[in-house]
Amino acid sequence: MKINAELCIGCGRCNVFCPVGAILEDFENNISIVDLKECVECGSCLRQADCPVDAIYQQELTWPRSVRSIMSDPLTITEESGIAGRGTEEMKTNDVTGRFQRGFVGVGIEMGRPILGAYFRDVEKVAMRVASFGVEFERRNPLTTLMTDKAIGKFHDELLDEKVLSTIIEFTIPIGRIIGLLGVLKEVSKQIDTVFSLCFASRLNEDESTPVREILDEAGLWYAQNGKTNVGLGRPLFK
Repeated sequence: MKINAELCIGCGRCNVFCPVGAILEDFENNISIVDLKECVECGSCLRQADCPVDAIYQQELTWPRSVRSIMSDPLTITEESGIAGRGTEEMKTNDVTGRFQRGFVGVGIEMGRPILGAYFRDVEKVAMRVASFGVEFERRNPLTTLMTDKAIGKFHDELLDEKVLSTIIEFTIPIGRIIGLLGVLKEVSKQIDTVFSLCFASRLNEDESTPVREILDEAGLWYAQNGKTNVGLGRPLFK
């Protein structure tokens, strides 16, 4: 995203709409400028700031910078998944897809959100570490398609300096491996300069209890327990 310096009147209205603080004030010239290194191309300033002089504009995005928009702008449709967004469609609507069977848990590691964003060099560190733990990345996830070697979680080198608002590393593991995964993530968290959150998606037990809850309680972790109910919207439920 860029700001036309000849049109900008320095009102600062756009600054607060940048989720990663990439819009700065140039007090000497009384204009706002975009730090392109930090900008994640989410489009928030363009759509929400209501610039009084229409100084904000989207420059042409080419590879590898175009990845910023794919991962950060919710209106960008990814060719690989055919949907907008950073993750896989219906990760949390298992009653339609049947993606997660009992005894397994779907894992989403969301990096960068809510306020820092994430460079791919940090995303790669986490992906390579969990790959060494022995996981198979979800192939329909847009992030997975950017890997040059899915077996080890390696990305294209030209992506490592690209920054995104957030992105989700996604895979499925047996529930019994959760504690081991938590140990791996604790180790790699010391090597990155951003934040991440974890999502565990699983089917309820036959008695409607949550299988992951006991494990997380034992590990002493805080978590928010959320339920998802999908009414099918005309599609058959998974059998």
